[in-house]
Amino acid sequence: VQLQASGGGSVQAGGSLKLSCTASGSTFGGYDLGWYRQAPGQERELVASMRASGSNLKYADSVQGRFTISRDVTKTAWYLLMNNLQPEDTARYYCNVQIPLSGGRYYIPDYWGQGTLVTVSS
Repeated sequence: VQLQASGGGSVQAGGSLKLSCTASGSTFGGYDLGWYRQAPGQERELVASMRASGSNLKYADSVQGRFTISRDVTKTAWYLLMNNLQPEDTARYYCNVQIPLSGGRYYIPDYWGQGTLVTVSS
């Protein structure tokens, strides 16, 4: 399985970017689709996720109202539209899946790939 994140770049504060994640080698009908980010010196964090069905959208508090996750069921791809970007959004962004386990837990496989870098200047 390969996941390829793309669409990053450099923008000024208040700008927008749309990230894309394309998947090959598998389908993820029963999984959650997610976007993560990792800033220098910080741990990787989940910023947005959704069921592959398109339901159950979740966002980190820091991006709520500014980021939107969506997916394209015909192309095995999902997206992250990021509006009103701020310098604190600067990070390398990754896409991955979450495999639901019993008891509300998730398994996150090692499908990280290289990610895509987002840099926001003030």
